Amino acid sequence: MNIVDTFLTGLSAALSPESREELSLASGASTQQIAALSAAYPNCPSSLLGLVSRINGTYWQAYGDSTVSVLMLGSDVDGGEYPYYLLSIEQMLVESASALAAESIAQVYEGPILARSGLLGSHIDPSVPMGRRLCFAHCMNNGGTSILYIDFDPAPGGTVGQIVRFLHDPDNYAVIANSFDAYLQQLIEGNYRYVLDLE
Repeated sequence: MNIVDTFLTGLSAALSPESREELSLASGASTQQIAALSAAYPNCPSSLLGLVSRINGTYWQAYGDSTVSVLMLGSDVDGGEYPYYLLSIEQMLVESASALAAESIAQVYEGPILARSGLLGSHIDPSVPMGRRLCFAHCMNNGGTSILYIDFDPAPGGTVGQIVRFLHDPDNYAVIANSFDAYLQQLIEGNYRYVLDLE
């Protein structure tokens, strides 16, 4: 069983019956959608492509006459108990083309703010436009509190494909996994506690 299958099997077992039923309404992205994401992000990990080929987003995502809004991902926030929606490929590509995507962390946080302790974790290059990082998840507050990215342009010492977590107030960016596979493995080993604590 590959990492995506393992993750989804465990997720299904952790979800409430209501959320499991809602998630069952979701379907995978089309071949054309996956090709579009791969064209925009040639280094997109196969495990993310595999995930969206099964579930093309849960961020208030329409599937026929139904809407799926299942919180299916987590991070290190609040000890791993804070949940996130998986974006659809369409939403990922909208994020990559937004006005904010053209700005870098250095442009958003200038001078003394950028130098503030705790804003920027090691191995994150503040000069890289945010749109070069693949935004794949928004938190339960519709992204207002936390967002997850795959970073293809790390600072020296970092890893191509590392997972970067943005957290608001106080703002900070941190690397929480070295790859998307490692990120999914962390969620599995954490027993999906971001799901269990919601139910």
